[in-house]
Amino acid sequence: MLGKQRVLFITEAMGGGVFTYIVDLANELINEFDIYIAYGTRPQTPLNYKTYFDSRIHLIEVKNFSRAVCLRRDVKAFSEIRQIAKTINPDIIHLHSSKAGALGRFAFNGKKVKLFYTPHGYSFLMKNYSPAKRCLFKFVERVCACRRCKIISCGYGEHLESLKLTKNADYINNGINIKELEELIYNTKIKKNDKFTVYTLGRICYQKNPALFNKIAISMPEIDFLWIGDGELRDELTAPNIKITGWIDRNDALKYSLSSDVFVLTSLWEGLPISLLESMYMKKICIVNNVIGSRDVIDDSINGFVCEAPEDFITAIRKAKNSDCRVLTEKAFYDVKNKYNTQIMAENYKIMYKKER
Repeated sequence: MLGKQRVLFITEAMGGGVFTYIVDLANELINEFDIYIAYGTRPQTPLNYKTYFDSRIHLIEVKNFSRAVCLRRDVKAFSEIRQIAKTINPDIIHLHSSKAGALGRFAFNGKKVKLFYTPHGYSFLMKNYSPAKRCLFKFVERVCACRRCKIISCGYGEHLESLKLTKNADYINNGINIKELEELIYNTKIKKNDKFTVYTLGRICYQKNPALFNKIAISMPEIDFLWIGDGELRDELTAPNIKITGWIDRNDALKYSLSSDVFVLTSLWEGLPISLLESMYMKKICIVNNVIGSRDVIDDSINGFVCEAPEDFITAIRKAKNSDCRVLTEKAFYDVKNKYNTQIMAENYKIMYKKER
């Protein structure tokens, strides 16, 4: 490790898309940097999460990280990350997600160490919070944006929001690990579904808008719908033609995805969704809601479909079922291969880390 710059990632959101992002980025960078990750766990953090990382990566759990705002625990987490940084003495600190972004930008001043922050979806854009809370979150982001720290968004739409807070901002597109995905696909036995199947993947929560997914399914009883995952709002999926898999491992989730025909993302907001990028690479027809993150990747009728209302989803699904959409899926595949993969993402971060002061 002699001579390598030390990079410290800090995140309380070690689950879902953020977890996948950090795993892929850290594993891609480990040959060039000495990587440390200070993290908090969540219910959706894989039990065997340590096995996802290259053995050379140093993992340090922050005991007091919590998703919710809790003054007592947040103060303790603040002290923990300062002590961790003092021990490691990193050259670069990269904060991931809102909680780490807020605590970290005040724990470190960005003068002695290069400081970066990636929101992975701003909290003030999350519609499950009240208007008052969203205003508070935006105020916090505005205050934090005055600190000496460069914001690196994971997509263009999020970058536009960052520019409203500070000029010290840039973006590097999120990406998927194409090599790993190819190996998984190659080793997966695919049994095509008997009926045309529309699927989505993720936690059944307010953000993912299960009510809209259910409404679409009710309107199309001749089609099978599949939700790969589980969550607190599974009771909203009442349509008889919806199947819920529950939480399953990655290999089984991939089997379900490969066996299906159309990927639908009804989310109310996104960062830059991994599930969408993977479905594009698998040459599935992708139909998404018109929100930041999703519409940054999908160009309507060019590499998928962007929808405004339930009727738009229904029309797009029918078009996917009854028309030849190979031009769209090939374009989507091309986009991921050339723009949204972890190798390109990591190369851009290497450049960013080295050029910034």
